[in-house]
Amino acid sequence: MDAKKENKKQKVIVGMSGGIDSAMTLYLLQKSGFDVMGVSLRFGVWDHEKNLLKENVCCSSGAFLIAKNICNFFGVPYEIVDVKNDFHKKVVKYFISDLKKNNTPNPCVMCNHLVKIQKLIELKKKYKADFVATGHYAKTVLNKKTGEVELKTCKDRKKDQTYFLSYLTQKQLKCLKLPLANYLKEDLYKMANKLNLKVFNKTKQSQDFCFVANKSFNDFLIETFGKKVGDIVDEKGNVLGKHNGLYFYTIGQRKGINLSNGPFYVFEKDLKKNILFVTKDKKRIFKKEFYVEDFNLINTFKNGKIELKVQIRYGDKKSKCKIKILEGRKIKVCLDKPKMAITPGQFAVLYDGNRCLGGGKIC
Repeated sequence: MDAKKENKKQKVIVGMSGGIDSAMTLYLLQKSGFDVMGVSLRFGVWDHEKNLLKENVCCSSGAFLIAKNICNFFGVPYEIVDVKNDFHKKVVKYFISDLKKNNTPNPCVMCNHLVKIQKLIELKKKYKADFVATGHYAKTVLNKKTGEVELKTCKDRKKDQTYFLSYLTQKQLKCLKLPLANYLKEDLYKMANKLNLKVFNKTKQSQDFCFVANKSFNDFLIETFGKKVGDIVDEKGNVLGKHNGLYFYTIGQRKGINLSNGPFYVFEKDLKKNILFVTKDKKRIFKKEFYVEDFNLINTFKNGKIELKVQIRYGDKKSKCKIKILEGRKIKVCLDKPKMAITPGQFAVLYDGNRCLGGGKIC
């Protein structure tokens, strides 16, 4: 049977942001013969007068209008689905809960798993769709021997987003199509120019968090937790100053400590005693071993001596490591070389070559 004719029987829901990536995702799937429709998800923001961000950067009204125009350009249906409640319960509350535990959480990884991609999958039944798709730079490949879907890095290594997709389950990955895997960003702009498509959103999003403005983040922390003044102490036990709350700081942080005769680096936080420990010795913030909990294993791999690579934050260079699988979805990571600022709450993601094996929270 002709592949194109067969694909016409299959419908794909494309998550639309109004940007070039989702626009070309929709186009490439339509070009391949799939029946496509666009869906934008409406997330919430921190609803407070001190928040300078009045709309979530992932889903502003302007972005929705552009997404609608893109769908009109390609002649496909478009819908907006409100997920504010899910976003608040599953992402914002997770973020706050992790901060309370003295961690530095990564809401984007959990949002993809619990809300963004999951909600699109839940909409499959309503719209009688077979798959969902996003403009993430990553690749999914079905391993015919194991029957598992493998998540792999994309052609554009600078844009690779497997880190953010590392918490997806096999069930989710089997529903997901990622058409941008073999394209560079400049390829997409060339493609759009040939189509004379000029309505996509070119605005760069420079937000650390999509639900609160960068300039309002300290206000968010104070309104959520209040000020909790404590001592700033060096490794010798000398009190050097005061802090307004441990949640303002992360391991390895240098800026914002506001001490003279620096620079100082945060190397430990004592939640029970409310003490922020700092040092001038940069070596104190390097580690060679750490633990990861709640690890999401996408694909099985050999335990013990196998050499893998680990990425401890998005954009960070992958490091060679060996791992040991422990009980209760916990693993021990042993790096070949010490690494700076291994931060509890951030995600550590394992790679076997170009295959993303999954990720979990550094603890």
